[in-house]
Amino acid sequence: MPDYARYIGIDYSGAETPTASLKGLRVYLAQGGTPPLEVPPPLSARRYWTRRGIAEWLVERLSEDVATLVGIDHGFSFPLRYFEVHGLKPDWPTFLDDFQRHWPTDGKNMYVDFVRDGMYGNGAARMGNARWRRLTEERAGRAKSVFHFDVPGSVAKSTHAGIPWLRFIRQNLGDRVHFWPFGGWHVPVGRSAIAEMYPALWRRDFTREDRTEDQHDAYAAAEWLRQADLDGSLAGFLNPGLTLPERAVARVEGWILGVSADSAIRRRKPRRARAPSGNRLPRRAANDN
Repeated sequence: MPDYARYIGIDYSGAETPTASLKGLRVYLAQGGTPPLEVPPPLSARRYWTRRGIAEWLVERLSEDVATLVGIDHGFSFPLRYFEVHGLKPDWPTFLDDFQRHWPTDGKNMYVDFVRDGMYGNGAARMGNARWRRLTEERAGRAKSVFHFDVPGSVAKSTHAGIPWLRFIRQNLGDRVHFWPFGGWHVPVGRSAIAEMYPALWRRDFTREDRTEDQHDAYAAAEWLRQADLDGSLAGFLNPGLTLPERAVARVEGWILGVSADSAIRRRKPRRARAPSGNRLPRRAANDN
């Protein structure tokens, strides 16, 4: 029996402001044995979804008594090197608050570039390096760093725009939703969950038909979740074969659902990971500095 009754795939965008109607924001929803269908935004003068609108819609859907698994296409956290450089406690809820204070990209009329350029917030005090990658990005192979801005396929802007909305959802839903894997690798039975996804891993597995690239990424995310739950493989992906030190790292950095412990050919010798303790963090590989 599947663990979830509903599957939502979201292709994200960090363009413009939180209330801007963005063609790149797409939402697909699947239920049971039915393939995903696109979910249009609520009726309004806006033709497309807004980031605020998606966050509020998710709060409404995940408040319902329907076990739902959500996959969102942006990073949920940063590499351990970021925590280490900025002297931050290796704790995801603390990270969310600290990030939103420095990067208030959920603010009205706020562009990510306004913070990058020093016009608002204090992004200069919480910058990263495009050479820093999370363990899950290394294992995924092609995934770019969450700090690699202004290049094709970058998720940096959508990540910096989306993280404050994860905080918003968490503040509104509390224990009703499980943020995987930060709340633990095991999702309690019957509870809805939100996970990071990388649709590029799966988009070629599904016929594109007449969907745009953004639509197809959201479709692929929802359909992969649905099929993985139905065929029983989802449980393995929710519990990847990581070592205990690697699991501790991923509880801080996050993990891309669908990436296994040995998903990609290593481009460099893997580093030895140590479990975070207090404010002490595992050192990244020398070429990550």
